[in-house]
Amino acid sequence: MKNNTKISNLANEELLQHYIESGDIAFFGELYRRYIPKVYGLCLKYLGEQEIARDAVMDIFSNLTEKVKQYEINNFNTWLYSVAKNHCLQLIRKDKQTIFIKIEDAFVENEDIFTLTDKSQTPEELDALEYCLGTLPEEQRKSIKLFFIEEQSYADIVDVTGYALSKVKSYIQNGKRNLKSCIVKILRTPQPPKGVVK
Repeated sequence: MKNNTKISNLANEELLQHYIESGDIAFFGELYRRYIPKVYGLCLKYLGEQEIARDAVMDIFSNLTEKVKQYEINNFNTWLYSVAKNHCLQLIRKDKQTIFIKIEDAFVENEDIFTLTDKSQTPEELDALEYCLGTLPEEQRKSIKLFFIEEQSYADIVDVTGYALSKVKSYIQNGKRNLKSCIVKILRTPQPPKGVVK
């Protein structure tokens, strides 16, 4: 059964069953070969950056070797899509929480508006952040994400974006101020603007 031709002829569910019963990684390797392009495409759609999407794919498949043994999977294609989608959504939520907390920290010394640094953000707060990021000019949005989420230095951001150093500093400072103003306005509004809460 280890013959590559024979393995490649097996259906997904057969490969899965053989892998679970034998532990032979060759069966899982064939599933990996079949689905890595689809999973990568899905991750790229949700995460938006090739390097982050590639890392997500590696994480997903490294976890699958054990995860597939814990579930009764009738349709591998549908199950894998759900697993990959949930993994990407968790990454997005984690990044939004990270940038939210770091922006709060940037203002905590002289503002009492943001008081959420000791707990996870609510869906409303994260939706407000996502909405407000989308309202920023591209230069500010890109600089904010690189600085707060990817923790790149000013010099790194200059190299990545081609922006002048003085511009990068300005984009980050103005972006923080604009985000804070937008988030506070939304969180204080009884009826959030259409499109904020999804």
